[in-house]
Amino acid sequence: MIIADEVRSALEDGRGVVALESTIISHGLPTESSARIARQIEDAVRESGAVPATIAVLDGHVRVGLDDAGLDRIATDPVVVKSSIRDLGNVCAAGLTGATTVASTAYLAHRAGIRVFATGGLGGVHRGAAQSFDESADLPALASVPIALVCAGVKSILDVGATLERLETLSVELVGYRTSRFPGFYIQDSGYAVPWVARSAEEVAAVLRTRDGLGLTQSLVVANPIPDGKEMPRDLHEATLASGLEALAAQGVTGKDVTPFLLAWFHEHTHGVSLQANIDLVLGNARVAGEVAVALTR
Repeated sequence: MIIADEVRSALEDGRGVVALESTIISHGLPTESSARIARQIEDAVRESGAVPATIAVLDGHVRVGLDDAGLDRIATDPVVVKSSIRDLGNVCAAGLTGATTVASTAYLAHRAGIRVFATGGLGGVHRGAAQSFDESADLPALASVPIALVCAGVKSILDVGATLERLETLSVELVGYRTSRFPGFYIQDSGYAVPWVARSAEEVAAVLRTRDGLGLTQSLVVANPIPDGKEMPRDLHEATLASGLEALAAQGVTGKDVTPFLLAWFHEHTHGVSLQANIDLVLGNARVAGEVAVALTR
């Protein structure tokens, strides 16, 4: 594991650091704009007073904090491997370049001593999982990694209700950030409530400190809705999701290819509306995560 000098100095000095995943760069955004948007996400963390640490695997080495060249490689290299926890051994041993998912980013961030992590939407239970058993590796990872994860809820292409049930079963604590409703990625309200509400970054930091004192080993999921005025129109969201699920079944897409397929479907069939919403929600999460990381140092 190679920790960038800026990140290492911040950790040693007790300053706030925010981990960022790299799958969004390689698989979640258009190649022509992903590097630029990745830098915007890092800038949003800096604006909150914290240091960003984008995590990826380059030539078989885990990198915690990327320089410009490394970020460009993740954004443009066509053979970047989408790497969850179970893939890390093979990717590193083979000297490959890999983009980390929520699960692997959380795990590696914890190994590096980073307490706060910002992403777009959380993975979860897929629709039809009662027959397919298709469930994101994000969920069991969050059950064993004590990190604060700021996200815009669960990706709305998934079974949100079933995912919330799994989070409860796995004892993953969930708080809404200034909201009593669980956000739905592109939309502010998924139709479900959250059990707890935090009104400030300081409250989130206080919960995380208390959990540390109790020795709890699960993650704290901070559900932060997409900013006001930025969510996708509901009718467009529902229509695009329905057509995307039909295409998914018709083409036989399964496993870890489901989420990239549906995100690309949304991007194509909403003519960029979903892409802008994705960018807006990630930037919002990065800012909140930065505030939480700074509050935690107090």
